[in-house]
Amino acid sequence: MRERSKYTKTRISKDKGILLKPLKYPEIPLSANDMYVITLEGDRLDLMAEQFYKDTRLWWIIAQANPSKVRRDSYNVKSGIEIRIPREINLILQNFKNINK
Repeated sequence: MRERSKYTKTRISKDKGILLKPLKYPEIPLSANDMYVITLEGDRLDLMAEQFYKDTRLWWIIAQANPSKVRRDSYNVKSGIEIRIPREINLILQNFKNINK
């Protein structure tokens, strides 16, 4: 389940070739189990995902949980900001799977 690309849908177009349907990402509500951290110089979303989730591919969860503080088009994060680290990973991954069926 951890590999997002297996949920990517494709469609063949006669004039444009293979088209990929964009993935949808679930909203991640606040939870009492969430952790908050202050970022340091050199922190990156993929490295933080490895630290907290043991999987660099889950960087998008941290990005989705912090839309006003983290850019989704870059792994880099500014130092000195507080970001939320969601802890309900199984629920988030199940919601991701459900909306991308």
